[in-house]
Amino acid sequence: MNNTKFPAPPPGSDKLLGTAYLYLVVLVAAVGGFLFGYDLSLISGAIIFLKTEFALTPSWVGLVMGSAILGCPFGPLMGVWMADAIGRKRTLLLAGILFMASAIGCALATHILGFIVWRFIGGMGVGLASTVSPMFIAEIAPAHLRGRLVMVFQLAVGIGLSMSVFVDYLLSAGGHWRWMFATQGAPVVIFMLGLMFVPESPRWLAAVGRVKEALGVLTRINGQTQAAIVMKEIEDELKEESGGFSELLLPGLRLALIIGIALMVYSQIDGVNMIVLYTPTLFVAAGLTHAPDAILNSVYLDAWILICTGIAFWLIRVFPRRNILIGGGFGMVFGHILMFLSFTYHFPPTLALVAMLVPVGSYVLTLGPLSWVVISEMFPNRVRGKAMCIATCSMFAASFITTNLFPVVMQRFIDWFGQPGGTFLIFSGVCTAGTVFVWKMLPETKDKTLEEMGKFWLKLDDDRTAK
Repeated sequence: MNNTKFPAPPPGSDKLLGTAYLYLVVLVAAVGGFLFGYDLSLISGAIIFLKTEFALTPSWVGLVMGSAILGCPFGPLMGVWMADAIGRKRTLLLAGILFMASAIGCALATHILGFIVWRFIGGMGVGLASTVSPMFIAEIAPAHLRGRLVMVFQLAVGIGLSMSVFVDYLLSAGGHWRWMFATQGAPVVIFMLGLMFVPESPRWLAAVGRVKEALGVLTRINGQTQAAIVMKEIEDELKEESGGFSELLLPGLRLALIIGIALMVYSQIDGVNMIVLYTPTLFVAAGLTHAPDAILNSVYLDAWILICTGIAFWLIRVFPRRNILIGGGFGMVFGHILMFLSFTYHFPPTLALVAMLVPVGSYVLTLGPLSWVVISEMFPNRVRGKAMCIATCSMFAASFITTNLFPVVMQRFIDWFGQPGGTFLIFSGVCTAGTVFVWKMLPETKDKTLEEMGKFWLKLDDDRTAK
């Protein structure tokens, strides 16, 4: 599989063929994003039935909801050396195996602890896919297309999320929560078969000395002339990097790592993921007591997510990354205040849905996709896998803590005030702090090659050394 040759097209061949080939490769890699969204979101509909079947308390609900997320950091920890040692493609195949094991195990689980273990294993697959898929796409895409193509990963996450909610709704009438998890097997098979036919990352091939294969992949995508230029940039940068973890401790790269970690943590503690993950539960709190009705209203929210993801493709092409993120931060602050008012003044479920659309839309248009885009393009080639591993692990750790605390904090506000609105005032404060951080700290990465970003951080190291 790894020895598959991808020869350059003959001189004069249509450039559109290279672009079409690139899109097909990206679509296969983005199926990892679909599985990310599908796996993590399946639980949002199933939890209504799991609470009854296993008599779960609020604390157990948080543990069950967060069990997959708890496994997510272990995926990048494996991927940090696997992606560099055996390649991006084989690492994604391993993620597929973990997804399949989780689907089968959850569908057959007879005890809540066993269910949690299988969800944990699925989370490891999510962690691997979420780290390596955008990395792979960023490394194979030309600079002028990279932002939009990495966005395909986020679009796939949104499609997976929406599909899981639709499946949850179809199976909810009969309470078939086991089949909800079993359905994941189909996209896993598609993912693993598709990976058989895509090339390895040219930047990884160059890093391990397989320069001829790397040039072949670049030529097929970029054409012979541009491929030679990109190959020269890759080789020059590799000569300047050691590739070890110690390199991340250099002043410039240390700052890049801190920014990457903070951005990914911000993307999980802003509150929007809790709205998406607990949508049926929130609708129940808003007055919808029939489980299928609560899940059906989630479908509307997920349709909104897909619409906003489509618009985000235009935003990322036209506007600078920083401006988009700052605007999205203001939108999330306003949206969480609307959520607070919705629950405090007991808006009907329809108006509660409208209130949810504002922070969710602001996130999906901005921070949701751009957090992945930025960390996939801000680090130098040789340390990208290690840096993304650390940033992604931090993200999942923050996600696990937030997912576990959210139902407990929400229940406290319900006990104190009869409604959970105060939870969203906390999130509005988090989004305010995150917006200020982006404004003060984040460099612009739009339209810069991966090699240019590497030189940017290395130059900071040289400047600080000179001082």
